[in-house]
Amino acid sequence: MNFLQDNLKERFQKIIENGTEEELTVLEHILEGLDDKEHSYINRLLHMNYKITEDGLEIKIPLHPMVNNPLKILHGGITATVIDTAMGALVHQTLPNDKAGVTTQLNINYIAPGIGNDITCKAKISHHGSKTLLVNADVFRSDGQKIAQATGSFFIIERK
Repeated sequence: MNFLQDNLKERFQKIIENGTEEELTVLEHILEGLDDKEHSYINRLLHMNYKITEDGLEIKIPLHPMVNNPLKILHGGITATVIDTAMGALVHQTLPNDKAGVTTQLNINYIAPGIGNDITCKAKISHHGSKTLLVNADVFRSDGQKIAQATGSFFIIERK
């Protein structure tokens, strides 16, 4: 066995033996996400579920202690990550294979705390130009309350 494997085994053993119930739940959540080999690590760790809609694209994630801030509500950075991912996925879906879109600006207004069972981000393209795209997104918690709204600008580049 190599050094990395030995180190990981030792760390896992310490967490399993000494971890709180919440720490063990977070570890289990992380490992479940890593089982999904189809998506990027961040998508897998957040358990993102994509859905193409008539209007655009939706991403839903479960709320879990792993995504909470110290106030035990959804961390704003996680909300921003889900928004940027939904917008970026929608942009890439609309572009031809030889083009890509990169985020140039992301503006988010946080409206309410992220609590409940999950959040859903709904992204829609509001402008599709030859060099830029503008995307809007709203984020809702499981009780239907909007928790954030955002706009994003994406620059269209040649894919290498």
